Amino acid sequence: MSRKHPIISITGSSGAGTTSVKRTFEQIFRRENVTAAYIEGDAFHRYNRAEMRTRMAEEAERGNKHFSHFSPETNLFEELETTFKTYGETGNGITRFYVHDDEEAELHGSPPGTFTDWRPFPENSDLLFYEGLHGAVITPKVNVAQYADLKIGVVPVINLEWIQKLHRDRSARGYSTEAVTDTILRRMPDYINYICPQFGDTDINFQRIPTVDTSNPFIARWIPTPDESMVVIRLKNPRGIDFPYLISMIPGSFMSRANSIVIHGSKLDLAMQLILTPLILQLIDRKRRA
Repeated sequence: MSRKHPIISITGSSGAGTTSVKRTFEQIFRRENVTAAYIEGDAFHRYNRAEMRTRMAEEAERGNKHFSHFSPETNLFEELETTFKTYGETGNGITRFYVHDDEEAELHGSPPGTFTDWRPFPENSDLLFYEGLHGAVITPKVNVAQYADLKIGVVPVINLEWIQKLHRDRSARGYSTEAVTDTILRRMPDYINYICPQFGDTDINFQRIPTVDTSNPFIARWIPTPDESMVVIRLKNPRGIDFPYLISMIPGSFMSRANSIVIHGSKLDLAMQLILTPLILQLIDRKRRA
């Protein structure tokens, strides 16, 4: 953690909805005149798209049916930890971009499925903002979580997470239901070992729970809407959080535990604005005092 160069880390699995949370942070940054340097978690994958397919085929031939993007073998965890540490100490560092599609290829000048060159963060940023799979990962070799000042988990219940991934990968990436299902099954051991444990170290978790039947996510025709959902917000350390104020400001909300508030899904952006804005301003005030 760093008083002078704070780091915010948004962590969630593929299809969890971290991109939507990132947009809320961007709104807060614009409104409060906060300049952020950004890291996309995909930038720290070890292999580009073609290399990953080759490695997966090789591992499958060896009998490894669970080679996935979630594991230490397929990610640059040490480099990510070094980037967090360096930024916390100096306010500098490097990152790159993973190019997902033709639109991003035109923007970055690299073919889809490849990485851009490494490049330095912009000068004079107020904080570093990470969004991806491993923003609070801890293994026997690395501890990324220790360098983040504010760690946010985006954790829909598992059936909803699968539905969101199925719909995204089929509509945006052209995958079949069978292909996405195979990916979910292949990733499950690494999901349990490297994704789930992070949510015990996050400062705040946002967990969306559908209020409609999602018993079979593989045949769901559409993603449950915010109006068809509730969100459980868990704060690891509720000290200093004015829960009566939040309850009064968020219609229909209630406390389920001493550190948890439940809201209607349509009020998620409002709740995030109310909860996160003071925390971000605290980080910036601490930075300026340092």
